[in-house]
Amino acid sequence: MNRRALLQATGRAQRGVALLAAMLTVTLVASFAAAALWQQWRSVEVETAERNRAQAAWMLLGALDWSRVVLAEDARSDRSQPVDHLAEPWAVPLQEARLSTFLAAQNNVSQVDDGLADIQEAFLSGRIVDLQSRLNLRNLLSAPDDPKTLVPLTRLLGRLGLPPTYAPQIALALRNAAKQGEGNQPLMPRTLRQLGWLGLPHEMATRLEPYVTLLPAFTPVNLNTASAEVLWASAEDLSWAQANQLVQLRAASPLRTVADATRLLGLPSALSGTALSVSTNYFETWGQLRLGEIVVSERSMLRRNGMVVTTLWRERGGWTPPTPATPATPN
Repeated sequence: MNRRALLQATGRAQRGVALLAAMLTVTLVASFAAAALWQQWRSVEVETAERNRAQAAWMLLGALDWSRVVLAEDARSDRSQPVDHLAEPWAVPLQEARLSTFLAAQNNVSQVDDGLADIQEAFLSGRIVDLQSRLNLRNLLSAPDDPKTLVPLTRLLGRLGLPPTYAPQIALALRNAAKQGEGNQPLMPRTLRQLGWLGLPHEMATRLEPYVTLLPAFTPVNLNTASAEVLWASAEDLSWAQANQLVQLRAASPLRTVADATRLLGLPSALSGTALSVSTNYFETWGQLRLGEIVVSERSMLRRNGMVVTTLWRERGGWTPPTPATPATPN
């Protein structure tokens, strides 16, 4: 091979190497650019999701404040004779609705403006639950040595087709948990679902949730809002038929006093058993806000003292308000 041919071959080899290097460089640059773009997109998506979640949490906080206002106004209207029943505004559930419609209605406009454009896809739902429509397990601690304190819970368990032996077990576990600082005792549960700390099976807690609650203090059962199961368990003088009859009678005309129940049912004497009332101090709010693909749920316990409504605790999760199930008829 002469010198000229050798030079030509060398030149072609160098051009091939240069072309290959250029292609590798372009590939690396494109890969780095794609990685940087993906990282930027991911950061934007994470930031958007966090922003939506924070916005949803703030909106739910506003809904909680609205619930407190509703309960305070209800107390204002019944200041002379407090009565709480299921026909009042607080007891009406809020079905899922677009949040912007509420804001537009508040501002008396037919369409939302640009300032509300970010919440066009925000949907709010929720409800307020009367916690004194249920048996309060805290009442088991009022008289630990009196076997009568177990009667309402024992009757309820039997009505629901559950083992009545759970009543003394729950009472003993709560009494031990109340002795905080005395040995290695479990913490006092704050909610019914936390009774698992004391050994109550999750299935049992789920079954009891529509009928039982755990409040910070002793409370009576509200005759205007309690289910037939809770009424029957709370008042030993009531038959199952009378408990259902009372639920129907109060729907037509809410009870103004406890004595009204005795009069409507034609009973010879006043109802006895667990303390009864026609008003409520403890409520639970359930709220859910759906903002795009973000769904945030929150529930809170509220205590109303006169017209002052305070929040005792708040927690988030994926709950739905419990609805009473049809109980099994005991033998």
